[in-house]
Amino acid sequence: MNYAVSLESIQDNYAEMEPIYREHYAVMQGRLAEAGVQLSGYNPRREQYNTANKDGWLLHFVLRCDGKAVGYSNIYLTNDMHNGELIAQEDTIYVVKEHRNGSGRLLARFVHQELKKRGVKRLNVTTATDLRVSKWLERQGYKHTAHCMTLTF
Repeated sequence: MNYAVSLESIQDNYAEMEPIYREHYAVMQGRLAEAGVQLSGYNPRREQYNTANKDGWLLHFVLRCDGKAVGYSNIYLTNDMHNGELIAQEDTIYVVKEHRNGSGRLLARFVHQELKKRGVKRLNVTTATDLRVSKWLERQGYKHTAHCMTLTF
């Protein structure tokens, strides 16, 4: 299997990516339901995603195996409100189950290199879909710096 990662246009490849987006959302929705947090059905704000991607402050990374999309990561870029540094916030990161054989490291490495190249100082990641990913992130050099808490109304 030949894996590759690239930056792509969300608008241009939505039809191809949509089944993976839905799968990811369903898995996350199920995991959060187990914790007592109910999410509405999948209904992405596509126009906002497209605009943010086109304007360069939402990066859409796609992991492909032999040309077929098998994972992705969407990363927002912004400036820290307290010191002005360029920082990044992960919106989503997901690899389909059949391809979780180390290909996630390739995706992460590519994301990290691209963010460094752009001058990003920090990347914040939330592990909502699978809490075990936190251990993997620690092995990649991430520091446990906060807890995410959710209150539903």
